[in-house]
Amino acid sequence: MERVTLPDGQLHPLFEVLASPLGLIVRGLSDLLSPLVAHSALIMLTADPSGGRIQCCGDPTVQRGVRGLDLDQLRSKIGGVEGVHGTTLRVGDARRPAIQVVARNGALLVLTDPGPVADLDPLLDIWNIVALHVQERADEAAPDYLRHARSTAGLRLQVLSEIKDEYSATLDSILVPLRSGQLSDASARDAAIARSAAGLKRLRGMTEQAHTVAAESVTLAFARLKEELWSAARSWHVELEFIEPPEGDHLIPDDVARGARAVVHRFILSRMQRSEISRVRVQWSCDGTDLIVKVRDDGDGGTADAETLLQSVQQRIHALRGQLAVNSTSGWGAELSAVLPLEPPLVRPSTAAIAGLRPREMQVANLLASGSRNRAIAEELGISENTVKFHISRILHKLQAGSRAEAIATLLTEQQT
Repeated sequence: MERVTLPDGQLHPLFEVLASPLGLIVRGLSDLLSPLVAHSALIMLTADPSGGRIQCCGDPTVQRGVRGLDLDQLRSKIGGVEGVHGTTLRVGDARRPAIQVVARNGALLVLTDPGPVADLDPLLDIWNIVALHVQERADEAAPDYLRHARSTAGLRLQVLSEIKDEYSATLDSILVPLRSGQLSDASARDAAIARSAAGLKRLRGMTEQAHTVAAESVTLAFARLKEELWSAARSWHVELEFIEPPEGDHLIPDDVARGARAVVHRFILSRMQRSEISRVRVQWSCDGTDLIVKVRDDGDGGTADAETLLQSVQQRIHALRGQLAVNSTSGWGAELSAVLPLEPPLVRPSTAAIAGLRPREMQVANLLASGSRNRAIAEELGISENTVKFHISRILHKLQAGSRAEAIATLLTEQQT
């Protein structure tokens, strides 16, 4: 096992960072790393159970101007290889010097306007520890989070597609009269055509990028699973056999990849607790439509084992709209087979709107649906009635409801489906 290098006095601050709520990790990490390398802002690109992928603290200009697509493109340029790299980051219309740190699990850390770095090893070690911690929190997320993540992923792609179509139609409509030759200033016409064409090309490129931001290749996802299992196998004393995905580097959504890895972990841990196993075979395959996960061991097996295994993984599989089969035969071990669809589910407008409510709006909405009046809601949440009215106004707008009663009907309908 590699030795982690931490400067003197940083072990306790690191513990404090890991013990923080996920939303506060970014600020604590910035304070922890400041003695190692000065920076104007710190950005994390990870997956976490709160559903957020990008967290940033520091320079407000960076917080407002950084884009997820640019961060993902930054990481893609170096192929997600672990290490520390100097680079530049586009912030609004400008480029800022930066350091990007890529963890073993592919999580990206960016420090803008960095000062000199005397030793890169502690920087990389600290980020590996924090990134793994955040990933484990995501892997242990409740099935409701996975279901929400799949829904919002589908909604995001749907909205991006609609924006692309709308802007494409707008720009195309501009190009038609410009190309008709009716303008007297040929130079202006040519320049406008060139700019419009460039805008279309950029918009289409951004849409294609957006489809891959929340995805990774099945071979990379499987490689990460192997690395995690090899590391755990040192304490499990289990022989691992891996059957690689066949050729064809299909992209799979990151929530599906995380869910599949968590299922494999849970399967093995559950079996280790109930049966003496010495060998486990793990196999993934992907046809571009589904991710197929198979795990088999050489334990004792039996009906009781099958029921225990179902209980340990079925909620996670069902949250991802997957199909699950578990077979456990006495003397032949246990086998799990799961099929996880890659395409996110279609989202009804009301479902999408509710998923888009902010946490405080969701609290107000739940109390609203239960029949509480404004004063009762204000007392329950410790806010003013004017604030309650403001939240209800936003809820009505997001649900496209014309009245309080219509909003309540929508909320109750969604709760019953």
